[in-house]
Amino acid sequence: MGVVIPLEEKIQESGIDGLLALVTADMDRVNQTILSRAASDVSMIPEVANHLISSGGKRLRPMLTLAAAGLCGYTGAGHIKLAASVEFMHTATLLHDDVVDESDMRRGKLAARMLWGNEASVLVGDFLLGQAFKMMVEVGSLLVSTFSPPPPPSSPKARSCNFPPRRILKPARTITLR
Repeated sequence: MGVVIPLEEKIQESGIDGLLALVTADMDRVNQTILSRAASDVSMIPEVANHLISSGGKRLRPMLTLAAAGLCGYTGAGHIKLAASVEFMHTATLLHDDVVDESDMRRGKLAARMLWGNEASVLVGDFLLGQAFKMMVEVGSLLVSTFSPPPPPSSPKARSCNFPPRRILKPARTITLR
């Protein structure tokens, strides 16, 4: 069953307002977590991180994480850390991308690399990734799947096994960590 929305009909809600209404209370907790986890004894780390974190992003990824937790009936507190970790991963990739792409601007402001240099941007991105993974581990319930992909098509083993050009990977085993 599908839903058809006529093209002439205008949607009353603008953008992400409906989503924001669902997650506002939790987003305050996510923002507090982001600020506290960006802290470091190395003063440059929070400076660089906060430069990008406070530059006006929508926080769509953490909002979607919170909404997904709600849709799945999750009632714990782990979704706050997971939402913050998603935002840290996104922020880290932006820091790294600006270095790789040699970008001068990000969200209407000078890119962090222009203010602190490429090395600082990469290292702070790495710090944020580390914090993201730390928060994911702290949640304490991770599903880990290992896959056994076919060998590359150019390898002799692949030619002798006649693997099809596309193969759907299925978990070889699944482990739940608690």
